[in-house]
Amino acid sequence: RQLGGMLLTIDQKEVWVKLIGTFNAANVLAIYATAVELGMNPEEVLLQLSTLESVSGRFEYLVSPNQVTVIVDYAHTPDALQNVLQTIDEIRTRNEQVITVVGCGGNRDATKRPLMGKIASEMSDQVVFTSDNPRFEDPYEILTEVEAGVEAQNTRKTITIENRQQAIKAAIKMANSNDIILIAGKGHETYQDIKGTKHHFSDLEEAQFFRISRPNI
Repeated sequence: RQLGGMLLTIDQKEVWVKLIGTFNAANVLAIYATAVELGMNPEEVLLQLSTLESVSGRFEYLVSPNQVTVIVDYAHTPDALQNVLQTIDEIRTRNEQVITVVGCGGNRDATKRPLMGKIASEMSDQVVFTSDNPRFEDPYEILTEVEAGVEAQNTRKTITIENRQQAIKAAIKMANSNDIILIAGKGHETYQDIKGTKHHFSDLEEAQFFRISRPNI
């Protein structure tokens, strides 16, 4: 299992799929079983599975010249964040840091905010809490609710930078060779929703910009 995909054994046949993570392995097996049950040729199903591409904004990644990996993922719920961090945990070597950039949207389920803070701080080596579509709420109040979920032993792992561009920049500055940065919450979205106005903003573009502007990243 690696960033580019995983090798699965299905019905005693090996197939390489361009997806990663235990949850994706379960999805692939479910697709295979359903297709075969519907009468499709098993080998044809395996061939088609090997061509599947990941969805835009779901575990998209780039790797810098000195092997810092930046992953952009749409994870914006506790379950989704836990899944993506678990997937990273499955592929990491333990010789690197996992640095997570994450926030919570405004005017949405507020009960998930402390859970997001708890999960991010438990499953990462460093966390940068930041703004994510605050809409009509005060972003600092949202971040205070996210921070409330961080347990005492994990508080030293976290910092809060409301400006999302600066938060991504800070995470990249923290990273050393072979570290993994997860930028979670927006994925394919190309905007920040602030007080009813959608301002252009792309996590992937920001990561690429700072990678280019800082040659050792």
